[in-house]
Amino acid sequence: MVSAFNIPGGARAVARCDALAVAPYSDMVDGLFRGYLTPAYSTSQDALGDWMGQAGMTVRRDAAANLIGRYEGLNPGAPALVIGSHLDSVRDGGAYDGPLGIMLGIECVAALHAGKQRLPFPIEVYAFGDEEGSRFPAAMLTSRAVAGTLSVEALDVADAEGVTLVQAGVDVARYLSARRDPGATLAYLEAHIEQGPVLEADGLAVGTVTGIAAQLRYAVTVKGMAGHAGTTAMRLRRDPLAGAAAMILAVEQLARGDNSDAVATVGVIEASPGAANVIPGEVHFTIDVRSATEARRNAVAEAILERIAEIADARDLDFAVERIHDLAASPCDPALMDLMDEALIAAGQPVRRLVSGAGHDAMNMAALCPTAMLFIRCAGGISHNPAEHVDPADVEIALNVMLGFLHRLGEKFAA
Repeated sequence: MVSAFNIPGGARAVARCDALAVAPYSDMVDGLFRGYLTPAYSTSQDALGDWMGQAGMTVRRDAAANLIGRYEGLNPGAPALVIGSHLDSVRDGGAYDGPLGIMLGIECVAALHAGKQRLPFPIEVYAFGDEEGSRFPAAMLTSRAVAGTLSVEALDVADAEGVTLVQAGVDVARYLSARRDPGATLAYLEAHIEQGPVLEADGLAVGTVTGIAAQLRYAVTVKGMAGHAGTTAMRLRRDPLAGAAAMILAVEQLARGDNSDAVATVGVIEASPGAANVIPGEVHFTIDVRSATEARRNAVAEAILERIAEIADARDLDFAVERIHDLAASPCDPALMDLMDEALIAAGQPVRRLVSGAGHDAMNMAALCPTAMLFIRCAGGISHNPAEHVDPADVEIALNVMLGFLHRLGEKFAA
């Protein structure tokens, strides 16, 4: 394990992420998967707790099984700055998506502790447990619990093996008590790999995030007529898979044709009955539409749904669309973005602002307090993939920017 303090903080943060990417910190033998409340999750929390303690923090777990390290400020009664990200991962994912933000929070505190420095406010580093939703059929349970936006009904879930949250080891009756008092939280800061190619294309190590894109997700069902693949004439077919193929191409064409920041993705497609010699009778697929603004997102989504209806009508197919996900855009706080830009300049970095197309715990914490995010360049923009990679030198820059942000926030708080 990586515990020595004789290497730069950025390199140590990367090395610690690497250390947690293999068994017993992964639930996979030949890759990384760390599900919420699994043995690998618990073991990883133990390692994180040790590192938090070495950095000068007191450590606890809340009712949602988040791990929290607290570093007292000059005024322990002041509202705390929360620095956080998530510990869980997607299946066969990368080492840095989530954990790097936690490690950088620990490194910020370690630097303050080594310099015998206290800010006017406490710092609490959160390792959220369930951002990805890779184990249970719900995402961001833990940050929603902390922000106070989670309903008790959302806790009635089970994983693919039928294991409920209670059976996995949490007390559902106490779960919502993980909520922070809004008066106890000054702001939320999250560092994260970009998970996209913009910073690399611009030759930049880091950038200020302006906000998290608005998201819409739909489940589409297309019904036709199942039939024998060899005896049903082409002119007589009502093939929902061929119709779905045209619809999926329309999703791509309409999003590209909008010539904006809007993106649209079909990530899942299923055909039934799924036999090589049977014309499908029913097809299911998903559509994910995102943009920095809800108006742009909605316009692209409406155009897609209109085109789906036209294709279904032309092919004599029945269809149904269910909206299963609707997340508003989550802008970062303008004053905190300005502080981040100042910290970038002080660290010798150009100011670059960019929107996040991916969701993050910050979008939930925005219901609790002002939020700020810092993006870090990742090689090729690759994420949710074992090839995910960051340069320790970039992470060292990110650490310096975060420390500059903390000191500026401290000056502003004390003024």
